[in-house]
Amino acid sequence: MSRRGWALFVAMSVIWGIPYLLIKVAVGEFDPVLVVFGRCVLGALVLVPLVLVRGQLRGLARHWRPLLAFTVLEMTGPWLLLSIAEQSLSSSLTGLLVATVPFVAALAGRLLGDEERLSRVRIGGMLLGVAGIVALLGLDVRGAQLVAIGAVVLTVIGYGTAPLIISRQLSDVPGVAASAVALVVTAVVYAPFAVPRLGQFAGAPVDALAAVVVLGLVCTALALVLFFRLIREVGPQRALVITFVNPAVAVLLGVLLLDEPFTVGIAVGLPVILVGCVLATRRSRVPEPDPVPVAPA
Repeated sequence: MSRRGWALFVAMSVIWGIPYLLIKVAVGEFDPVLVVFGRCVLGALVLVPLVLVRGQLRGLARHWRPLLAFTVLEMTGPWLLLSIAEQSLSSSLTGLLVATVPFVAALAGRLLGDEERLSRVRIGGMLLGVAGIVALLGLDVRGAQLVAIGAVVLTVIGYGTAPLIISRQLSDVPGVAASAVALVVTAVVYAPFAVPRLGQFAGAPVDALAAVVVLGLVCTALALVLFFRLIREVGPQRALVITFVNPAVAVLLGVLLLDEPFTVGIAVGLPVILVGCVLATRRSRVPEPDPVPVAPA
């Protein structure tokens, strides 16, 4: 990848590794539906005025179908499904299931005629990434419920296919505009369930309120803008390799900020994940054409 691609990749890995910590703090005080609604509203309050000033809403109506599909697959469906799943699944099993997103993206890309071949090196890198997550988080499948696992599987399908819509059908739509529309639609969908619970914000602890604010402004508004740029810089398959790094960032934040122990699993899993990411994002080598023989003069 280019330097710009790596810079965006690292930024997204960090920004979308933070929500694990913030959501844990927020849901300790607020209903999960309210947390999702809050981050959508805050993100929309940032992006919608920016889009209006730039005049980027013009012409979006003709893209309403792919925009709606992206919204449902990337936000509206997954955020609710994950909230349901994490009530009964361990974080390790959830993280491992979500880490299969790049495989789903690669399969979907091939089915849709992706021109770039998924090389053995990149497949090996993805497998290393999954192995690193197992070492990092462990694997706890005790008490796992099929309904919860199914919810995560549907989330993975959404996360794996939504970026393909961006690269194929929304390539001429500004990322900020698409993100703003998606946030507004998702907020409207959640509003009937969240508005009756707004009273939970009154008198809530400062750390829980701050967690929702950072979720909305940084992990939603800023993250979506960068995610669109990353997809257009490196492609949807490579962009989704961040799902390997996000749990590592979350674990490191737990060690640094929550005084969680630095385990052997972290020491082993983190470098394995990083190596896997490097391999999984490599460009496939294009074989040089055979020289054309030149007839003697």
